[in-house]
Amino acid sequence: MDQKRDYYEVLGVAKNATEQEIKAAYKKMAIKYHPDRQGDKSEAEKKEAEAKFKEAAEAYDVLHDPQKRQRYDQFGFAGVGGAGGGYQNMSMDDIFSQFGDIFSDLFGGGASFGGFGGFGGFGGGRGQRKPMHKGGDLRLKVRLTLKECATGVTKKFKVKKKVTCNHCHGSGTENGAGDTTTCQTCHGTGYVLRSQRSVFGMMQTQSVCPDCQGEGQIIKNKCHQCGGTGVTTGEEVVEVKIPAGVQDGMVLNVPGKGDAAIRNGVPGDIQVFIEVEKDKDFIRQDSDLIYNLLIDVPTAALGGSVEVPTLDGKVKLKIDPGTQPGKVLRLRGKGMPSLQGYGYGTGDLIVNISVYIPETLSRDEKQVLEKLQQSENFRPSASTKNSFFNRFKQMFD
Repeated sequence: MDQKRDYYEVLGVAKNATEQEIKAAYKKMAIKYHPDRQGDKSEAEKKEAEAKFKEAAEAYDVLHDPQKRQRYDQFGFAGVGGAGGGYQNMSMDDIFSQFGDIFSDLFGGGASFGGFGGFGGFGGGRGQRKPMHKGGDLRLKVRLTLKECATGVTKKFKVKKKVTCNHCHGSGTENGAGDTTTCQTCHGTGYVLRSQRSVFGMMQTQSVCPDCQGEGQIIKNKCHQCGGTGVTTGEEVVEVKIPAGVQDGMVLNVPGKGDAAIRNGVPGDIQVFIEVEKDKDFIRQDSDLIYNLLIDVPTAALGGSVEVPTLDGKVKLKIDPGTQPGKVLRLRGKGMPSLQGYGYGTGDLIVNISVYIPETLSRDEKQVLEKLQQSENFRPSASTKNSFFNRFKQMFD
């Protein structure tokens, strides 16, 4: 398990799999590899099953979330936290507590299956933990110039959002902790249990207490300003740092800058959608830039020096005598930086050369060209025709 596997491969589903197909595939693997189902297997086999269980949980955590899945499809592991240890470096208790909502989503709340060793991780490991409310995510759109994409830029936005109540500081109570009492429905656990018979035997299902929403406490005297939610409507100036190398259509995640969550929960995130303005000089192709250079006939025939724009300003470019239309010149390192950063280098500036042919000629110009037309040197040979055809063909390969 040292080498990360593609998440779709882990769950055994196609890249266009539906949400239900992903959920069904993960549920099957979660039951198969859960530690409580390994019985009398060897320690090596149990360790392998645990690793597969963690690997499947990590894959499902990404693929069942539309936004995480989009970032993974676009950027791979780098889009969802890089190639770090992931779930493999977490204990099973940490997985059940921090990501228990995955199992709750699949099995209808925390569940313990008496038929095979308790399946305690779905229930007992999470039953006493209070859920942490999550604030809503927000979306922003930012328009960038190609230059800003090349250098990176910091943008500031004034965002209307839910903010922590400044009267109760997010607690939802009027006078602090003394304004709460233990919920009588769940007796402070935050969860209620119900039992039902299934193919696995008797199954206990945990669900969030409907009276206290899983907090285990009931507010007796609610904050007059927020009504007990701990949040109000407000504004915040959000600073978004956009890294060099971003492209049109990318989505950047700014954690913790979305809506504040009720009663001091975890704030949501902001998804920043990148839109790049069309550039007057360059066409972008991944990390390379393409510039179409138009030169006159004398320069193409005699050679010379011309100026071409780059992201850093104009540079001189040498034109060899006899330069043909369709010739491509490459200026190394004059393109876009890689989004991955250090070690991936910078793209190139690719200069496509075209030759301008005037549409109208003066009388003297016609006479000059008619004279040149008689010269054998101005008539293409068979080898010249083949060379030009091959270059033309490469433009469409």
